[in-house]
Amino acid sequence: MNDQATLHRPMPAASDEDSAKRRQIINGAHNVFLAQGFDAASMNDIARAAGVSKGTLYVYFNNKEELFEAIVEEECDAQAEGIFDLDPSDRDVEAVLTRLGIAYVKFLCRPEKASAVRTVIAIADRMPEIGKRFYESGPAAGIAHLAAYIDAQVKAGVLKVEDSGIAAAQFMESTHAMLFKPIVFNFAPAPGDEQVERSVRIAVTVFLAAYRVAK
Repeated sequence: MNDQATLHRPMPAASDEDSAKRRQIINGAHNVFLAQGFDAASMNDIARAAGVSKGTLYVYFNNKEELFEAIVEEECDAQAEGIFDLDPSDRDVEAVLTRLGIAYVKFLCRPEKASAVRTVIAIADRMPEIGKRFYESGPAAGIAHLAAYIDAQVKAGVLKVEDSGIAAAQFMESTHAMLFKPIVFNFAPAPGDEQVERSVRIAVTVFLAAYRVAK
């Protein structure tokens, strides 16, 4: 599509029908990107997967970069799904970290999440703002929430932590040690509940051994 056509493309009306059509296109694009990767995906593929004409596709999105940005925005909004809503007044650190760790690892190790991470990493050099936004709204936000919980426990005398950000990041990484990267590299399938619980239990034990104040 040439620049003049793009500049004069009709803007979709704000309506329920419009929202449904946009959702239809985004869903189709999401499936194509996950199956083929960003570079291999074409607007023709996306139109076919979404069940719309290519002309309709261009009414809503100028190019596949815009489509990918829209998908990443949704991923950013959905990341962690409230997993990091921690109560700073809850002093049972072991129980809090166990619940958090299990929910986080199960969320992270969904096959579609690994595919999304692969796709974002693949395009991060070309579109660094996408990688930055994805990291800030996902891993960085989760670490910040956990660090704030840790700070509250330090203030309450339950934990003794020199750097809550590092402690939070180390804990989150340790919960999925040997579980997530094998999925990302298509080396292993998603772990079962027993594997997840065992990995998280070890991570919690190590964390408490390092940071819990002796009674």
